[in-house]
Amino acid sequence: MVRKRVGILISGRGSNMASLMDAARADNCAYEIACVISNRPDAAGLETARKSGITAVALDHKTLGSREALESAMHEALIASQAELVACAGFMRIMTGDFIAKWDGRMINIHPSLLPLFKGVNTHERALQAGVRVHGCSVHFVSAELDAGAIIAQGVVKVMPGDDADTLAARVLAVEHRIYPAVLNALAGDRIRLEDGRTVFSDADAATLSVIADN
Repeated sequence: MVRKRVGILISGRGSNMASLMDAARADNCAYEIACVISNRPDAAGLETARKSGITAVALDHKTLGSREALESAMHEALIASQAELVACAGFMRIMTGDFIAKWDGRMINIHPSLLPLFKGVNTHERALQAGVRVHGCSVHFVSAELDAGAIIAQGVVKVMPGDDADTLAARVLAVEHRIYPAVLNALAGDRIRLEDGRTVFSDADAATLSVIADN
């Protein structure tokens, strides 16, 4: 099996990055990690990648000065590593339409809410304030509109009495670590694709990824 090469974009500790790396060690995984790129040179996830022998690229959006300059450097690093897919894992920069177009249908993101609810930041706090009874995460194709790309899969958790943002976030994160590698594996195996702005599953097994619930 020829594995698809994946570039991971991070801004911090990279817990979802680590879950993708762990899954890639399985013999039947359809992807391998080509590189990890961060817009913050002090991101803890870079050292995690280096310790695993993965190319880690430290960029600094502050010194680069513009989104376009950062994205140019990111694109060059992705091409140099022969990345075929891009997985955003806690990448906290809004990307331009031009960069997204270069990776259209090949770049995915995981967001800590059940989209289209609670786009943007502080999702757990907002979910609690809204009084929703279920919360979770969504894996979606990246589009020019923030957190609005075609949804591939969602992980659902119950909102429990007494939850605060931290306890709720911890349960959501556990589901994120299950759902993101599964989706990336299916995408790398050509079992999921973006078609006319919608997610298409090639088989029934791939479609079962669309919803994962906690226990």
